[in-house]
Amino acid sequence: MEIIERIDEWRRRYEHWQESRTRGSPRSDVGGDYPFVENRRAPFIPARRALPMMNLALITSAGAYINGTDSFDVNAVGGDTRVRELPREVEAEDLLYCARGWDTAAVTKDRNAQVPIDRLAEFESNGIIGQLNPVWWSFCGHIPDAGKLVDEMLPKLIERVKRYEVQAALLVPASRLCHQSISLVARGLESERIPTMTLGVEKDVVEMVRPPRCGYYPGELGSVAGRPGWPEHQRRVLDEALRLIEPLDQPSIRQLVVELETEVEKERGEK
Repeated sequence: MEIIERIDEWRRRYEHWQESRTRGSPRSDVGGDYPFVENRRAPFIPARRALPMMNLALITSAGAYINGTDSFDVNAVGGDTRVRELPREVEAEDLLYCARGWDTAAVTKDRNAQVPIDRLAEFESNGIIGQLNPVWWSFCGHIPDAGKLVDEMLPKLIERVKRYEVQAALLVPASRLCHQSISLVARGLESERIPTMTLGVEKDVVEMVRPPRCGYYPGELGSVAGRPGWPEHQRRVLDEALRLIEPLDQPSIRQLVVELETEVEKERGEK
């Protein structure tokens, strides 16, 4: 199945958008006239083993990189398609983020709001997942040229994920455009028979791009994996989403039911 359906049509729409931007539209972000990818179907592979037996990988579009190394280029024409492979042992204080279209305040305060390494390590220790992969992957999700992402970045990322024998992947976007980038990565991984779960807070984008599985809730950009400084909320978001990997038998976008209990906790002062 194609990662971008009717890609020639999408490229024409993208070129038209680029020309309009060149003629004077603001270039700070993609704007409301950006031609999001529109897919009708999604690739899908059923989970071949239970969640407590899976080697789970994390992929984030937060543009995370280690302090002292080269940053991503948020102004690259069409987007920066490089990917960073980071050891899970990297400390939060050693990470920096390249952001475009989202605010780094939450992830700077608590990386688990966007890069939930500590929460997933907890899930590994208590047996919710079998193993957290020894490395995780990050890229800058501001990639307007979706064709460039599919042609240049996706094959390299898939090769690395397969080399680690990953059995499922959790994908976390940061910005609105990141929801497209992450969804395309999920489609690519699923086409290579790796089950995925995409978190989302921009429902209209994931409905257009169609990742194989998506757990959606009305959260905020920049803290898609849960509210900063609120570990229980992060655990609930991740737990509900990950537990959908195994039972789903077809492509689905499911709303997570995290908000009702969260509001009750907030009223009780149980943050």
